[in-house]
Amino acid sequence: MPHVRLRGAGKIGRMIAKMLTESGDYDLLVGDGDPAALERIAAQSKVQTRQVDADDPRQLRAVIEGRDLVISALSYAHNPTVAQVALDAGASYFDLTEDVATTDRVTEISRSARPGQVFMPQCGLAPGFVSIVAADLAKAFETLETVYMRVGALPQFPTGALMYNLTWSTDGLINEYCNLCEAIHEGRRIDVLPLEGIEHFSLDGVRYEAFNTSGGLGTLCDSLDGSVRELNYKTIRYVGHRDLMRFLTHDLRLSARRELLKDILERAVPVTFQDVVVVFCTASGRRNGQLVQQSDARKIYGETIDGEQWSAIQITTAAGICAVVDLFCQGRLTGTGLLRQEQVTLADFLDNRFGRHYRGSKIYSRFVGAVNGGAATDETAP
Repeated sequence: MPHVRLRGAGKIGRMIAKMLTESGDYDLLVGDGDPAALERIAAQSKVQTRQVDADDPRQLRAVIEGRDLVISALSYAHNPTVAQVALDAGASYFDLTEDVATTDRVTEISRSARPGQVFMPQCGLAPGFVSIVAADLAKAFETLETVYMRVGALPQFPTGALMYNLTWSTDGLINEYCNLCEAIHEGRRIDVLPLEGIEHFSLDGVRYEAFNTSGGLGTLCDSLDGSVRELNYKTIRYVGHRDLMRFLTHDLRLSARRELLKDILERAVPVTFQDVVVVFCTASGRRNGQLVQQSDARKIYGETIDGEQWSAIQITTAAGICAVVDLFCQGRLTGTGLLRQEQVTLADFLDNRFGRHYRGSKIYSRFVGAVNGGAATDETAP
């Protein structure tokens, strides 16, 4: 039985703990600096808990020693310290970070890994599952042209001018809205501005907007560099949200006062567990001499499990990291050092007991159509 050290007992950590412990195949020790969070997670799942300061390497080392792997469900700022302690302890490491600089630091740490010790950052929804989908779509073409990735965690019942509720880390949300975004344009890697590149589309009868945000591409710029003409990631929101966030971050310059922006959002924007996760990826390229487009669309809703309401972002994020941890422990993911999300096959992910949460989408269709004419076909997934 793998011995796992989970750092972080917040919204996502609780869901990870529930999934892993209820599988019956993992021995879990949960650490957090908040005693109340530890009490709540211990009451919900059969886990050991330990109060630990995430910034103290000595405390981290004391609870990581002897563990097979470490999962970090902490805010991105703590992850380099956790990854370094995992390296020193010989434990494999998995996290949920969307922060590009943090991922770069974890990548650097991974270069000193021992044989069989892996480091897999960005294991959640976006980055995470969306990279697995995009990589799977990209494989369908002899020559790849474009890969577009669109993801949003949205309230089912939006209210207010922002048409938004907080569903996950406010620090991560602000990072996405304020940091430069990676992309590939005309075959060249570039940085683009956040909250720009706005577009509109409809899916399942609902009108959305999407715009540039940071971090969602994961490592796909590295993996597809030199083989794709256009690659970009955008966050999905209800129409009108982008303009108001740009007013806050750009016109009022709150991108330079992120603690103040965080305080404003957390005081004024309610949390919701009644949410929906939208994933929409499209790729195009040449197949049998024809320019063809293929798309993958999913909606995943929050649900009640054992009498408690869990949000879609909790379920999808936790399922993302639990699935890759499970595949690693089963020997389906192997290597030493850095593992990328796109090294996971979509079939393996969706067949996994945790990855199956993505199969329960309200809509899941794989659309294949000729871009330059010809009859389109609809391949509905089993």
